[in-house]
Amino acid sequence: MKPAQLNVGDTIAIVSPASAVAAYVPRRLQRGIETLERMGFKVLLMPNATAVHSHTAGTIGERLQDLHMAFKNPDVKAIFAAIGGFNSHQLLDELDYELIRNNPKIFMGYSDITALLSGIQTKTGLTTFVGPAILPQFGQLHGLDDYTKKWFERTLMQTDPIGPIEASDEWTDEGLRWDVNDDRRRTHVANDGYVVARTGEGTGPIVAGNLGTLLLLAGTPYMPSLDGAVLMLEDDESETPETIDRYFTQLRHLGAYEKISGIVVGRFHSKVEFDPDFPLKDILLRATRGYDFPIVLNADFGHTDPVFPLPNGIQATVSAGERVVIEMLESAVK
Repeated sequence: MKPAQLNVGDTIAIVSPASAVAAYVPRRLQRGIETLERMGFKVLLMPNATAVHSHTAGTIGERLQDLHMAFKNPDVKAIFAAIGGFNSHQLLDELDYELIRNNPKIFMGYSDITALLSGIQTKTGLTTFVGPAILPQFGQLHGLDDYTKKWFERTLMQTDPIGPIEASDEWTDEGLRWDVNDDRRRTHVANDGYVVARTGEGTGPIVAGNLGTLLLLAGTPYMPSLDGAVLMLEDDESETPETIDRYFTQLRHLGAYEKISGIVVGRFHSKVEFDPDFPLKDILLRATRGYDFPIVLNADFGHTDPVFPLPNGIQATVSAGERVVIEMLESAVK
């Protein structure tokens, strides 16, 4: 079930299903809103988007209320997360999936929002989007990076097949403290492009998101089917090579590698200091020993910028050889 495409003039609702960070960086939030407005959209900041309840943006009930109101509102055409966090999976048991099924619309975020994106896609069949969020991407000084903006528009604002995703020319993971010293463009470096860990070809529906968050759903009704899937996975700068190794081993124990058709890994933050003598490629090859699906690293999504949106459930092909092709075979919206 694909949502309707986003058009200039449409209303986008902003929600905070997990972290309360939006309450503490009002200038950054306002810049994110102004970026959307410059792009031609109307913006609806949901009532609890800047709420604070302990370490979350409001109580479970308040966060659910915002999501339900946004899906129910006929004027809202898309719902974007302000930021991720840790606890959006608290909402899964009490989400009104029938309401969402009857009011399909674009829902986008990343990192911890993976729990909601995967749960909703699994329970309703709605295509959801792992993609730029209000504070990290839209809230930058000059708005979205050109690469992110291009793929945002191509993914969400037109109904032709998305096609091949080329690597960005440059990237950054520089951290500028929001509302304190984020008044310049971050320093970017040249992008070396995709890295092939294992050659091969695979085609299947995209299952995308933050690896650690996705694994929270293992054994629950909210875990997406991995049958034939192209796994497109990322994680944040708080992880270590040891925890990444553990996650990919857990996927092995879950039987994921018996089912999937390929893996694409988003670029890791440089704070995740992989051992030059045992890099991420070797971690992946060890965890997936005995299998022959393609594995591609260093893709433009995750906790570095720029990013391209990943539509859950859309058919994609990964071809990894002398040349890497990552191609979305259909549109993500209708």
